[in-house]
Amino acid sequence: MDASGAEARGAAAPRFRHDVARTALLAAPLVAGHLSTGLIGFVDSVIAGRHGTDTLAAVAVGTALFWLPMMVPLGTLLSVPPAVSQLDGHGRREEVGPLFRQAMWLAAGLGLLLFCFLTAVVHALEPMGIAPSIVPGATAFLHGIRWGVPALTLYVCMRYLSDGLHFTVPGMVLGFGGLLVLVPLGYVLTWGALGFPELGPGGPGYASAVMLWCQAIAFALYLWRGRRFAGLRLFGRFEPPRWAPIRRLLAVGLPIGVTVAMEGGLFVVTALLIGRLGEVPAAAHQIAINVASLCFMVPMGLAEATTVRVGHALGRGDGDGVRRAARAGLLIVLGTQAASALVLLLGNQWVVGFYTADAAVAATAAGLMLYAAAFQFPDGVQVISAGALRGLGDTRVPMLLAAVSYWGVGMVLGSMLGLGLGGFVEPMGPRGMWMGLIAGLSVAAVLLGLRYRRSTRPRRLDPLLLRPGSVELPGGVSPASG
Repeated sequence: MDASGAEARGAAAPRFRHDVARTALLAAPLVAGHLSTGLIGFVDSVIAGRHGTDTLAAVAVGTALFWLPMMVPLGTLLSVPPAVSQLDGHGRREEVGPLFRQAMWLAAGLGLLLFCFLTAVVHALEPMGIAPSIVPGATAFLHGIRWGVPALTLYVCMRYLSDGLHFTVPGMVLGFGGLLVLVPLGYVLTWGALGFPELGPGGPGYASAVMLWCQAIAFALYLWRGRRFAGLRLFGRFEPPRWAPIRRLLAVGLPIGVTVAMEGGLFVVTALLIGRLGEVPAAAHQIAINVASLCFMVPMGLAEATTVRVGHALGRGDGDGVRRAARAGLLIVLGTQAASALVLLLGNQWVVGFYTADAAVAATAAGLMLYAAAFQFPDGVQVISAGALRGLGDTRVPMLLAAVSYWGVGMVLGSMLGLGLGGFVEPMGPRGMWMGLIAGLSVAAVLLGLRYRRSTRPRRLDPLLLRPGSVELPGGVSPASG
């Protein structure tokens, strides 16, 4: 009995190392692609910071108001990778094309809704209590970037399809390719050059919109002409939107979107509340949160890779493979988060120097980055747990757990400490708000980790997205039933 157990453990070790290697290879382009997306905010912030503290503060508030609503459609579309990977693992690739076409309709509708929202939200800046000196610049930024919203949702949908099929390099290439458009165009429009007027905070907004359309068009051409996707007939026919498959994507994806929005909203609302304290705290918070967001791109990419690998294993009915994929993602993310924490602890002042020459802003931002170092580990654990749960199709309960963690703990505590709400302590300013972020993410790590353990009990593993009729082909025929 002991010999057989030792033999099983001996066989499991190389298999787990293989899982770690596969997750790392799949995640590397995803991480790079997310970093390229995060660098959009970095480029906008650096260009704005060099233009002036008032411009940086305006872009900080505008960026917050842009990404807060965007998290709902981007999170909702995260239902695409596990759906595609489960179909691929189950040998039902003929259903991928119809699913993709309906997902594109969903992406287009979400993009249009968000365009309308950003058009209207500028009228709420003053009632929100944003400093009057920031409002005009934030409005200019939002007026520019809103034109890129439909392109972003379509681009993300196409990228998620490719990621779900284990083709993660295109998103990385097009992500960094977009920066080659954004950097020079952002400078030209912000400062005014080559005959263009000086747009100030509006410059990064319009430049980002142009870049997003370039990325969306390039990805569509790649999927249309790429040999790897030829057999899927992604654009093989026109199909009107059909409620049944869109409803199924929404059933899995909308709780993801709400969860992502609640986590991101914790950071965004924090930025808006700090924006009420003035230009220096707002600008400093923008620098610190932008650096922390760049660090977050690494566990986010690993979480997406974990989602794909868990979904693929679930689709082929491999419960042990599900658990190995999740453990591999967790092991890698612990290492990456340790590296991020060290960078934030030891290199905070050096990093801040890229953003601003304002001594007051730099000192405040460097201090806030120490708090960012403190939540690297809980942030990594909670995002990997959420990614594994998405691969299982388990999204509704995690949404409720996120609400309790991010808002019931993080926002309440941050508001009490940072703004002195409730009168329990003297207002601590940005530092208190960041303490709330640390608490919220830590609670989320514990609750989502426990939920994952419960959901991966053998009798609970169920490929929800693969039940017969999950993808309806033209004419009402479902391959699962035939």
